[in-house]
Amino acid sequence: MTPQDARQYAPATERNREPILEILLQVLPKSGTILEIASGTGEHAVFFASRLSPRLWLPTDANLELRASISAWTEHNACDNVYPPLELDVREPVWAVEREPVWAVEKGEVTQWLDREPIVAIVNINMIHISPWSACLGLMAGAGRILKAGGILYLYGPFKQGGEHTAASNAAFDEYLHTQNQEWGVRNLDDVVAAARAEHFILKQIYQMPANNLSVVFERAANE
Repeated sequence: MTPQDARQYAPATERNREPILEILLQVLPKSGTILEIASGTGEHAVFFASRLSPRLWLPTDANLELRASISAWTEHNACDNVYPPLELDVREPVWAVEREPVWAVEKGEVTQWLDREPIVAIVNINMIHISPWSACLGLMAGAGRILKAGGILYLYGPFKQGGEHTAASNAAFDEYLHTQNQEWGVRNLDDVVAAARAEHFILKQIYQMPANNLSVVFERAANE
C-alpha cells in the first residue's frame, strides 16, 4: 500500500472547512505553530495549512490508521508547513509534544520547527462530543500547560446552550451518540466554559456556524 492509498475521507470536512477557515483567519495568531488535536483523516490539516501559511500545522491523533491517512494527505498535497502527525491522547497527564522533541523535514534537512515557532494555538474540531467527558477535561488541562498567556484554544462542534439543545437535529444526534457510547454526547457549553476557566482560559467569542454548530474561542489568561 502506498501512502496515497492510506487516505481516508470524512464527508463533513468538505462541508465545514470553508466556514471554519473563515473563523481561524480571524482568531489565530499571525505566526507560530498550530497544534491540532484529533486531526482525524487529515483533510482539515492540509486544507487549513495551505491557507494559513506562514503558520505551521502540527496534526495529532491517537489512532494509527488516521495518522497514516494524515501522512498520506500531506504527501498528496505536497504540504511543506505540516509536521508529520504525532500520536497524542488528550487524557494523558503529559502529552507527547511536551515530553519529546518534534521533528520535521525542511528542504531535505531534519529540523525542530518548535524551537523557533512555538505552539501559539490549539484547534480541536468535532471531538469532545465523540469522546468521554474526561477527554474534554484532558484537552483543557493540556492546553493550559502548553499555551502561554494570549494563546488561543479553538473548539468546533454542536453544543447545548443553557442546558438545552439548539436544534432538533442536535437532540437526535445526541441520542444517537448515546447509543454508540454512554459516555459520549453533545456537551453543555456552560460546562465546557467552566472546565476551560479552571485551566485559566477566558471565553473570547462564540460564532454561529452552519448545521447548528458553534465555533468557540478561548484565550489563555496569565496565571493568577
